[in-house]
Formats: sequence, C-alpha cells, structure tokens
Amino acid sequence: MTAVSAVIRNQGVIPLTRIPVVSYPEFIRVVDELMTGGLHCVNYFAWAEGDMLKFIICLANDSDGTIHLLMHKSPKRTGLQLDALSLQHYQLHIFEREISENFGVDFTGHPWPKPVRYAWNRADQSKLINNYPFYKIDSDELHEVGVGPIHAGVIEPGHFRFLCNGETVLHLEIQLGWQHRGVESLFLTKPGLLQRTILSESIASDTSVGHSLAFVSLLESLAGINPGETLEMERTLALELERIAMHLGDLSNVNIGMAYQLASAVFGTLRTPVINYTQTWCGNRFGKGLNRVGGSHYPFNDELAAKLLDLMNKVEETAKPMADRLFGLPSFLMRSESIGRVTEAQTRLIGAVGMAARNAGVARDIRVTHPFASYRNHPIESQTLTQGDVWARMMLRNLELNDSVYYVRDLTRTWMDTHEPVSVPAEEKKLQLAADSFAVSLVEGWRGEVCHCAVTGSNGAIVHYKVKDPSLHNWMALALSLRNLEISDFPINNKSYNLSYCGFDL
Repeated sequence: MTAVSAVIRNQGVIPLTRIPVVSYPEFIRVVDELMTGGLHCVNYFAWAEGDMLKFIICLANDSDGTIHLLMHKSPKRTGLQLDALSLQHYQLHIFEREISENFGVDFTGHPWPKPVRYAWNRADQSKLINNYPFYKIDSDELHEVGVGPIHAGVIEPGHFRFLCNGETVLHLEIQLGWQHRGVESLFLTKPGLLQRTILSESIASDTSVGHSLAFVSLLESLAGINPGETLEMERTLALELERIAMHLGDLSNVNIGMAYQLASAVFGTLRTPVINYTQTWCGNRFGKGLNRVGGSHYPFNDELAAKLLDLMNKVEETAKPMADRLFGLPSFLMRSESIGRVTEAQTRLIGAVGMAARNAGVARDIRVTHPFASYRNHPIESQTLTQGDVWARMMLRNLELNDSVYYVRDLTRTWMDTHEPVSVPAEEKKLQLAADSFAVSLVEGWRGEVCHCAVTGSNGAIVHYKVKDPSLHNWMALALSLRNLEISDFPINNKSYNLSYCGFDL
C-alpha cells in the first residue's frame, strides 16, 4: 500500500503541514490505491482559504484502526473542473456532489451530479429545490408517484419520487435539503464553547449523545485534555443507552407498520423507562447536557448505577420473550424476509455504514475497528448478518439490543468497582486548541459512524468544521432496497432503516 498519505488514529490530531499536499492526478492515484485496498471514506470536503480551495480526504482502514489523510489544492475560480473519483469509487459520489454544490466545482464524468442540501451559501443560487432534476424515463406505460415533502409528526421533510410500472418500483429517488440549517457555519460564527456544545447536541436529537460525544472528544484532542477512564465509562454508558432506546423504538415502529400491536406496545413501552432513566441522570430524555469538554455536570453515582442495573434486567426480561415470539411468527417472516434486500456488493459500492452495512454482510462498526471511549479497554462484540432485508435489519436491532444490555451491565459493575471522581467541565477561557492542525473524531452512533472534523488556524481558532451523519451514506441503501418491489412495501422498508433527515440536512 502507498506511503504517500499521513496516518493517524481515531480522535487524533496532526499539524496541517504533515498532511501531504499533492497534485490532483496524484491525489486520484493515491486515493484509488487506498480504496482499492479496502479503505472506506469517512469524510471528504473542501474549504476556502484566500483564493484557494483546500481539499482533504479521510480514509479509514478497518483492519488496523488507522485513518489515512491526503490533501490537494486548486485555485478558487468559477468553472473549476476536476475528474470525478466517483467513477472508480461510487461511495465518493455524495462527497463530490456536496463539494460541487458548495463551491461550484465541476467533477467531470460524475455519475449523479445533483445538489445535496441547497445550502443558503451554495455556489449557484439558481439551483432551487423546486427545480431538482429528477431522473425520468419517457414512457406511456410508466408513471411517477411523489410522496412529501410534508411529513406527519416531528421528523423533518423529505420527498420521495417513485418511478413505477404498475405497482412495481423501478427507481426511487430521494430528495432532501428542505430544512438546511447551516449547522457547520454556526460552529464558526458561534465561537462560545457552550454554544458549540449545545449545537452538537442538536444536529440530530435522536443521536444527541453520539454527535456531542464526537464533538467533545474532538475538542479534547485539540486541547490535549485526557478525560480519564471514569468519565469515558460514563460517556460510553450514555451512548449505549441511546442505542438501546432507539432500537426499542424502531422495533416498536416497524411492528406498527406490520399491524402487530402486541410487539409494538411491548417494545414501545420498554423504550419509555430507558429514556426516562436518562432524564433522571441529566434532566433530558435524549442525553442533552451529559457530554461536556473535560468533565461532567452530571457525574454518575452509586444510586444511578443500582437503578441502571435494575433497568437492564427489566429490559432483558421483557424484550427477549417478545422478540422470540416475534421472530417465530409466520406472518412476520412473510412480511420481512426478502423484502427490501440490498446485497453486500451494493452496500460496499455506496459506502454504507452502521446497521445499513452490518445487515448485508459488511462488518463496519467504529466501536470495534477504531475504538474510542471505553471501547478501547472494554471491547464490545459486533453483530453482522448477510440477508440485507427487512428481517435482517429487525434481527440486527434485536441482537444489538441484547449485546448492549449485557455490555451496559458489565460496564456499570466495572464502574462501581473502579470509578474515581470526575472533573467539572473545562473552562472556556482556559481552553487552548492546537494551532494549524487537523483533528478527526469518529463515534459509532446507533445508526452508524458519526464523523466530526476540524481545521484550526494560526491562533488555534477553528477555521473549518465538518459534520457527517451516517445517514449521508445510507439513504442510497433505502433507494436501492425498493427496486422491483411493490410501492406498498415502502413504509416498512423506510421504517426498517429509520434514517435521519436532519442529520443529512445540516
């Protein structure tokens, strides 16, 4: 494998001068070599600095826990053309599309050159969400069905355009970008540490712990702060509780789509005490307020530990027999097996992460391959299935739910035996970030890998901040899973993924 790249590990920091800056043809050659060797892209983005555009790519090696970094630069000008890497490695399509939308770069030969988010500061203001260029087939026999962008409930809007032959879906195109909030620019214009921390918790509220953990870990790396093993254990417990709560909610939600009220009620009822426990811990059901740079305002204690052990026992006692019943029902199997299937080849092609990868034979789990927090000293086992269908996505949640319950119990007992006092959070005025540096922080949220990156300037101030939610990769998996199914299969497929709109529409 080529040596022309900088190599760091998860939550590492590196001076910008140590990241090789190469010509674009050399950039293509090295990236192609690394990705052909099995690395996957966790982030690829650009930022403007003076009259130059700077590009940096982060490629993760899941076999040795390293992250390879490489840069190239180009003059910032209208009509800049670069050969599309997506032609060789399709998983890069979404990153190149975002760079193109933000800066007007023409990636020549890109297979799907469409807007991603309709950012308020996008390069071409004439590209409006109302004239999104949907894929079309001229035919008297085919018809289109549009769903959205209005959605019931509190989830953000998306639009789904089905191209059908009768009831059979030939193609599904998912158009997001209706609620662009300017999250990444707010990390720069809101310089206060508390402001940024609250912002990280609000990227996707059902992943508040995951995104805020990625943020505080990134800041601690840049500031040279060691959070300590006790605080790391408490953060890991919160992250696993978030996973348990969301998996229980999804098991309930999919059963609503199947009209199996008993399972929906049981799993939904179990989710409530889990999120209520988090509220007891920090005052918020979604864990907002828990993760802070360098310390905690809500340190874990013996009373919370005892309650958590009792809660995990109750979750296990109720969830396991309900799951055994559910996965043995012929009606459930008929509705879930071979429905919405994606193959391992498709999953690797689009760069799917998290559950969307692990349900189709791709063992991609940052907790295992690039461990962070307590996963470094207290490893967790990761589950991988091969079927890639609704059944697999449901079963994977069930397996991960069981694993997380066991893991939380074991880690809680370890905490009870070894914990030390946890520091209060760091004071902003005493926080000095490494200057002219790059940092990357990966966290395995319940949906998959969350990635936060930061670039600092000469005085240590953050000059660029990049967020990637796992849904950025995985919406394409949902689109692929509908091909050649009846359109009536969409709701259960959509629920089986439960992807994030707001995590995508930053």
